[in-house]
This record gives sequence, structure tokens and C-alpha cells, in this order.
Amino acid sequence: MSEDRLVFWGTGDAMGVPRVYCECSVCMEARVSGVNRRLRSMVAVESGEDRFLIDCGPDWRMQMEQRGIRTIEQMLVTHPHFDHIAGLPEWADQCRWTGIRGQLYAPSEVLEAIRERYPWLERNVELREADAGLTLGGWKITSWRVNHGKNGYSYGYKLEKPNFNWVYCPDSIGLSAEEIEPMRQTDLLVLGTSFVREEAEYSTRSVYDMYEAAELLAEVRPVQAIYTHMSHDVDLNRLPELPPGVSTAVTGLSVRLERDV
Repeated sequence: MSEDRLVFWGTGDAMGVPRVYCECSVCMEARVSGVNRRLRSMVAVESGEDRFLIDCGPDWRMQMEQRGIRTIEQMLVTHPHFDHIAGLPEWADQCRWTGIRGQLYAPSEVLEAIRERYPWLERNVELREADAGLTLGGWKITSWRVNHGKNGYSYGYKLEKPNFNWVYCPDSIGLSAEEIEPMRQTDLLVLGTSFVREEAEYSTRSVYDMYEAAELLAEVRPVQAIYTHMSHDVDLNRLPELPPGVSTAVTGLSVRLERDV
């Protein structure tokens, strides 16, 4: 039986790192050694050669080329923002020329926004509602709406098998008690933290910072947590002390989705 793994194809926020206009120390390091080089956030859930993706941002084609992967058949989408769906036209083109009819899963309001943005997408991609849950790769998957601050809404996904359960939630902030309930006591929580500590007025913000995330983790108590969706404020060479069991994602990080026996 093939081992289930989560692979981080991208770990950046909406603009990625380096910012083209920026010469801060993080962006300059990203241009040289690349520790902080981050494409837009996307993950693959893999079992052997089989995989599906969560989100499809503007770096999708580059991310596919980096891995020598020619086709993807299934995707989940968390919300219809540019950095999570801008790769869909290229995916649809892949589907067209390879004869694969792709399957895109998302909650109905996300699908509605995608149809408005790309009304021709359904020529090559089947849009399937995920409101009532679904199963992909043997994972039982449920979604729920989460607060995305000034940017409106996103969705979190919880994926479950008998030997492991985990949550992917890259874009959220200030979650209510109801919104954090599915995160409680998971084996793994992947959470977006765009800044180490964000100083902007709270009403203008859209994603947790690392200090706020630590408070959330203390409440929901996952076995392991991984931060992603990081901006050029985050220097992986100079991180603050993280809570026990917490780490930051880097491109190519592969995590085994199975409890230790």
C-alpha cells in the first residue's frame, strides 16, 4: 500500500517572495540562496503516483514543471482569490490537450465565483459542489466557511482516514468558536500565517500572524502544526521561538499523513 503524503508545492502569500519591487533582506536572500523563495501556496495530497491538489494559483505551471508532472486530474479550491485560482486557465488547457476532463471541487459559492471569472472553464473541467462533503484518494473531506478578514471568506478543509485526520486552512483570521471547532485535536493543522507579527490595523488584515496563530493552537491543540502562506515579513533564518510541535513549511516539504505506531 502506498504511503499518503502531503507535499508543499508553494508556501507564499498572495504576492510570493521575493516581491519584484523589494530589496528587503528577505527578498534579497530569496534571490540568492533561496531559503525564503516562496511561490504561491498550494499543496499536493499524494499516494504513490496518484495525487490531487488543493488550490491552483498563478505559479501552477512552474510548480508542475519543477516536479516533471504533466497532468493533474483533480483539485480542491479553498476560495476564489487570484493567488488560489489564477492557474485554472492553464490547467484547463492541460485538460483540453491531454483529453482529460478535470474535476474541480469547491463549495457552491466558490464555484459560482469561478464561473463568473472563467465562464469557459467547464468546456474542459467539471465543477463539482463540495458542500455536502466528498471523498478523494480515500480521504473523507469536509469543508466549512472561515473568516478571511477584510478579504471576505475562505474555506477550510478537513481530511480524514481511520489512521489520520488533518486540516488545511491557509487564509483565515479571527475565527469564531464555531469556525475553529473542526480544527480541534487534529493530527495535523496547516495554517496560514502571513506575518510574524503584523502591525497593520486589525480591520485591514486578512490572515493570522504567528503570535495569534500560537494562541489558536493552544486552544485547538493539534499534534502537529505547520505554518504556510508566508510573506516577505517572514525570515526562515530568524524565526521567533515557535510552540512545541510547530514548524514552517518550505517548498518541497513532504509530510507523512499517518500516525506513528
